[in-house]
Amino acid sequence: MLNYIWAALIVSSFVFAAGYDTRDLASDAYRNGDPLPVELSFPGGYEASIRELPVEIRIDPTEYQTFYEVAESPATTYNGTLLQTEGGRQLRFAASAQLPEPLATIRGVSQSNETELQGTLAGFEPPAGVATATATSVVFDPVRFVRLNAIGAAALEFAETAAEISLGLIGVLALFLGLLKIAEEAGIIFALVRLVRPVLRPLFPDVPKDHPALGMIALNLTANIFGLGNAATPFGIKAMEELQKLNPTEETATNSMVMLLAVNTASVQLVPPVLLLALMGLQINQLIFAIIITTGLSLLIAITATKLYQRLPRVRASDPNRVPSIESTEGGPGSAGASGV
Repeated sequence: MLNYIWAALIVSSFVFAAGYDTRDLASDAYRNGDPLPVELSFPGGYEASIRELPVEIRIDPTEYQTFYEVAESPATTYNGTLLQTEGGRQLRFAASAQLPEPLATIRGVSQSNETELQGTLAGFEPPAGVATATATSVVFDPVRFVRLNAIGAAALEFAETAAEISLGLIGVLALFLGLLKIAEEAGIIFALVRLVRPVLRPLFPDVPKDHPALGMIALNLTANIFGLGNAATPFGIKAMEELQKLNPTEETATNSMVMLLAVNTASVQLVPPVLLLALMGLQINQLIFAIIITTGLSLLIAITATKLYQRLPRVRASDPNRVPSIESTEGGPGSAGASGV
């Protein structure tokens, strides 16, 4: 089901992005190919022989608003560089320039440099004599399908992140699952089951008292309590596998599986997570009591909500571990009399 939901979200995002991009293309929001009037000032004078000249770029606010049909105005001046080559002259805005829309978007999708807004000068006439300013215009790279490209890039980036996380977890899973196997063979798991049985039995009454699932659940909860997220993941997976062995169907989760998921979601943490410790250092001491109180209340609410949810008639009827009624197994209320018993 989740796969269908994610697929629908991705498809809908592409549909909306395509609609907005089509609107921008129809209205020519980025004025592709049209020259924007600017004025260049050369603080150190103009020299045709110098390849890179520092310049100050001025854009008339009224012309800018009319050109792009926007209400936002540019700054008074921008620092930049005039790059002079045999192929032409290129104007580059400083990377730190605070640009209004749509220039900020044009900079972000620049084909050759995503940190500097750049364009080709059109009709540039070098300043004559001692003059250091000249009027000209600049043509930017064409901008098309901004939102579609952004969504595609984000999808590829997150796919790469997901692959890195998955590969990074392989070693963690192998380590802790190997330790679990050693503990199981050595009898440590069964000893742990006997130790935690009085605490976990009320939460997981469907699990037999000596079943290894209780030990896995205890290890999972202990890892969460001490902020060991990497260890809690394989322990939780193994606990779910053990609970599935007690599940007569693969289509519906049992009450114990739902309780384990709820308890994990609202896990109590006595020790702050390692990532939070790395970010805050000793300042984490100010949050310890708040973390304990918050996670304790969330755990209480999760257990209460799960217990109440399990009591709903529709949920009880779908419980895979429910005991069939006598009427249903014997063919109804009148089946006993009909059989002559």
